Amino acid sequence: ALRQRYDPNLVVAADVRPPKNPNLLAGGPFELLDVLDRSRLDKLIRQYRPKQIYHLAALLSATAEKNPLFGWQLNMDGLLIVLEAAVAHGVAQVYWPSSIAVFGPDTPRDHTPQVTIMNPNTVYGISKLAGEQWCEWYHRKHGLDVRSLRYPGLIGYKSLPGGGTTDYAVDIYHKAVAGESYECFLEENTYLPMMYMPDALKATLDLMHAPAEQIKVRTSYNLGAMSFSPAEITASIQQHEPGFEVTYQPDGRQQIADSWPASIDDSKARQDWGWQPDFDLDKMTADMLLHLKQMQPA
Repeated sequence: ALRQRYDPNLVVAADVRPPKNPNLLAGGPFELLDVLDRSRLDKLIRQYRPKQIYHLAALLSATAEKNPLFGWQLNMDGLLIVLEAAVAHGVAQVYWPSSIAVFGPDTPRDHTPQVTIMNPNTVYGISKLAGEQWCEWYHRKHGLDVRSLRYPGLIGYKSLPGGGTTDYAVDIYHKAVAGESYECFLEENTYLPMMYMPDALKATLDLMHAPAEQIKVRTSYNLGAMSFSPAEITASIQQHEPGFEVTYQPDGRQQIADSWPASIDDSKARQDWGWQPDFDLDKMTADMLLHLKQMQPA
């Protein structure tokens, strides 16, 4: 998305391993980088002199519960290393994603407010909540223009599930297109906030390009688009694939989902910088199925 907006040679992609997608290598500069390696990060910042850093490296909710100490190290130390490097090298802006995982079982579940009780009970949520406070601190103490969004579950056709509690809503489309049934790890009436990837990209770029005086929240903005249950996404898919079948076998991710909001009040984002989603459930389903079918081998 950034390479579509800017000269592709001015957008540097980085990851801990070379990308499987050749377009990421061919579309502009790519560098190997472990975000925990401060000296390597310093070297790349000196080399490329970026104005913005989008720091996306993290261990997601379900994966972090299996490896909690590494989840904390990657999610916390990675953020602090990026914030310190940005201050040291005069990087103008940092983007860092937070998550609905910052909320917990004591949080109001419906239309969860921007400011409310949080008390997350997962390693991922604890690290994201702490990260929000660090972002606000670096803005207040160092004047760093760091911005953040509390993403809901993100659904896209370009990447496979990555260890998150909301990943069922990605996997279910892949199974439907493959003509297979799907066993869901959440109960059928578990509502969670979700968002289609084009809306997540739009929100991120809109936030990062808004004038600084419009950014009133320096922890992280609530962000919403739609909320649905496994039963509702199944019904949406069945409008296109009538024979698609889903069974339910809740596992440990159900407890995580039960501690998260069912819907989000994102009125602050709408008010401050004009956030407005483009996709609802049925529009997303039609687009997901279309693209996944196009990607199937002939």
